[in-house]
Amino acid sequence: MSFVVVFNYALTILTAVTGAVWLLDKLWLARRRRARSGEAARPGAVVDFCVGLFPVILLVFVVRSFIVEPFRIPSGSMIPTLHVGDFILVNKFDYGLRCPIGRCKFLDIGEPKRGDVVVFRWPRDPSVDFIKRVIGLPGDHIRYVNKVLTVNGDTASLTPAGGGGEEGAQRFHEVFSGVRHDILIVPDRVGDPYSCPFVHPNPDDFEYTVPPGQYFMMGDNRDGSNDSRCWGTVPEADLKGKAILIWMSWNGAPVFSRIGTLIH
Repeated sequence: MSFVVVFNYALTILTAVTGAVWLLDKLWLARRRRARSGEAARPGAVVDFCVGLFPVILLVFVVRSFIVEPFRIPSGSMIPTLHVGDFILVNKFDYGLRCPIGRCKFLDIGEPKRGDVVVFRWPRDPSVDFIKRVIGLPGDHIRYVNKVLTVNGDTASLTPAGGGGEEGAQRFHEVFSGVRHDILIVPDRVGDPYSCPFVHPNPDDFEYTVPPGQYFMMGDNRDGSNDSRCWGTVPEADLKGKAILIWMSWNGAPVFSRIGTLIH
């Protein structure tokens, strides 16, 4: 079980326990103390601790569970949009309010759009969080040939952006479903059907129709991303939220130029 999962369980339990003690004190214990000792009577150490802690824990619980959650970028699969060491905020309510633990959703608000950068539970191990870009919505027909993406007959435009990355990667501006962002491509690299067996015949030459209730995800580092081409689509229940902002970036030292960058 990952640290994030353990933390979420611990936060939920602590909120419930301190909240129960706070409510018990408001409804019964405080009146009993006043009846016995007068207005100046103080609660015991445990009750006093829970009553004082509950408002703080409740605020953290509500913000983290239903508003925004911090997330650290662990890999280079989303370069150049997100770098290793970026700390981001994830909007938790755009796609509906979900249970703090588990996979249930109790209020529908909205759905992901093509081009959104999304944090989700990895289908192969739900205790691990991944971040990718939404390429295909339920029912979309995806075609990816010679590094060019087409969805429902609409082909993304690519223009060279200069610069690049390691191993011969080149940077391009991609306009996809009205969203403009940069991607990395290694023009001469051939997709490996053994490491990414989900799409056929290979990750650089395939067509696929997204099933109902599922989402097809790809990294902006197109030739350096472990994504839906390798392990399949993401169920709606595994979505956690939309990445919205880089609030800190650390590469041995703060990278101030990236702090405050909006994610799109």
